Formats: sequence, C-alpha cells, structure tokens
Amino acid sequence: MTIIIFILVLAILIFVHELGHFLTARACGIRVDEFALGFGTRLWQVKKGETTYALNLIPFGGYVKIFGENPDEESINGPDKARSFVNKPKWQQIAVLVAGVFFNFIFACILISSAFISGVPASIESYPKYADSMTNPRIVITYIEPNSPAEKAGLKAGDEIQNAGSIETLQKSISESRDKGIEIDYKRNDIDSRTTIIAKEGIVEGKYAIGIAMDKVSTLKLPIHLAFIESARFTLHMIKSVTVGIYDLIIGMFNGVSKLSSVTGPIGIAEMIGDASNLGFTYLMMFTALISINLGVLNLVPFPALDGGRILFVMIEAIIRRPIKPIVANSINAVGFGLLILLMIVVTYKDIVKLFVK
Repeated sequence: MTIIIFILVLAILIFVHELGHFLTARACGIRVDEFALGFGTRLWQVKKGETTYALNLIPFGGYVKIFGENPDEESINGPDKARSFVNKPKWQQIAVLVAGVFFNFIFACILISSAFISGVPASIESYPKYADSMTNPRIVITYIEPNSPAEKAGLKAGDEIQNAGSIETLQKSISESRDKGIEIDYKRNDIDSRTTIIAKEGIVEGKYAIGIAMDKVSTLKLPIHLAFIESARFTLHMIKSVTVGIYDLIIGMFNGVSKLSSVTGPIGIAEMIGDASNLGFTYLMMFTALISINLGVLNLVPFPALDGGRILFVMIEAIIRRPIKPIVANSINAVGFGLLILLMIVVTYKDIVKLFVK
C-alpha cells in the first residue's frame, strides 16, 4: 500500500509540475510535442493534435517536450520556427520555465487549504488565536527513533497516548522509571492497547528515554476564507524554510559540514509517505504539500537540466544579447542530467542500505 500511495503522490506532483510548463507554453504559442510521465520503456501513448501524451515504465520523473527548448537547426530556422521556444521573447521563455515551480506552490497551497477546511491536527501552541476552533485535544506520537525501546515495543507515529496528563508529566515518569519499565496506554485506529517499555540512557542526554517525540494536538477546522489565508502563510513560510535548508545543505557540502547521507531519496520519501498515511489522510495531504514545495524550490536551483539552470541560460543570453551555441547548451544540460541521475542512484543506494540496517 505504501508503494502504491508513493507512486500516486509522485505521479500527481510530476503531473502538476509538467502541466504548468505545458499550459504556459501553449498560452505563449509554443509547440508542445510530448507530455510524458515517467522515463524508460513506453507503456501507453496517444496523440491528440500535435502533442503525444505518454506513460512510461519508471515512475520517478516526467517531462514535457517543448519544441526548441533544446535548440537545433529545425527549431531555430525551420518552417515552424515562429512557434519555437528558442525564438520567443526572453520573458516568455522564463515564464514557461517558472510555471512548473509556480504550479507546485499553488498545488501545495490548495492541499493545505483543503486540510484546514476538512480539519487538520494542529499544535495548540502554533495556532493560539484559533483555540476556540480546536476540538479533541490529545497527545500524539509524531516520531519514533529507529531501534529505540519504543519501536521495539511496537509503538508507531500517530499513536495517541492515553491517560498521560501532559507531555511533561509523561516525560518525567519515563525518566524516573529508569530500567524498571513503564506501562504506556495508547490508541491506534480506535483500538486501545497497552505496552511495557524499558527506558534507556543515551537517547536524550542526561536522562532515561524511550525514543519518541510527542506533541499536544487538536483538530483545527477553519472556514474557507481563513483556511486560504492560513494556507498562504504556511506555504510562504515553508518555501522560505526549504530554500534556506537547501542553501545550507549545498554550502555545507562545499565546506565539508553537510553529508550526502542527510539527503533522502525515493525510498526514504516512500517510507515517510507511509508514516504520514498512517497518521491520517490530512497528514498525507500536508506531507504531499511539503514534497510539492521541496520539488518546486529544488527545481529553481541554478544547476544544468533543472528549471533554474535553464532560466540562468536565458538570463545570460539576455545579458550578452546573443544566444548560447546550441551544442554548448545541450551538452551542459546533458551532463547536468547525467549527474542528477547519478546522484539519485547513489542516494537510493544509501536509502536501501539504511532500510536493511533498520
């Protein structure tokens, strides 16, 4: 089920991103030759008008083949050159390239708004002004440390702790239990359960712990207008946070501070999607929104083959007032794409290793 959900989420996010490129290119009068989800062997295709719509075997990606985006003699001087990306004004080229990212952000905002409208678990401390709109307060496990006593005892993210009083009281009881063991009452899928866990040192400095993170949450349900306002605020906040995070990661790699092990690949994301779906549908919507924001910000990085790299090329051409030689631009983008595929393979391998170790 986790794999199915992961593939569906990935396919939707890729579709949204490529749809942005597709619709904007069409609006600018640019010919679009192909709209495909996935890479590799073709599973299905249909041609409507001048565009071929396709579904390929490997679901980790997708693309829109825009006439003239990778310039050649036909797109520059051919009979349909007026509808070529490379011959359109620079502002239209940038608009087409930015559109995918913009659609990712808008889609994230819609998902978050929907979550607020339907009722989303939210920290009471994060939304004090909506305290009167919150219902069903509870203590929820939000994270389980791998190989911790809590994980070995069967606790999972999303479990509701029963009869704990407060988070501080429970933390104190766990710390004071030391190696005698403590009984934890919890609810999962409306089923009450109990487990005994022996705390240990080393998880949290200076105290005994069982390896869980908790938060006091309530269900926050907002009217449509407030839902969209809070969604816009949350989306902008996450765009800023993700941008800073990616910047710090890249700079940290050059400085030797960040490590590739801190990057999560498809398998790691699939596992997190599984955890989010276990917490509930609104959690899954919020996590999907976060992935969409990450995808958008990552595509703006000025690296060859990414939208940000192509935007950089367009800006350079605008400054020097002449086009970059097609063979140079296409070669750089091809190398960039190859490096991205290599990075994905390496990160996926590390995810697999972590999975087996876990």
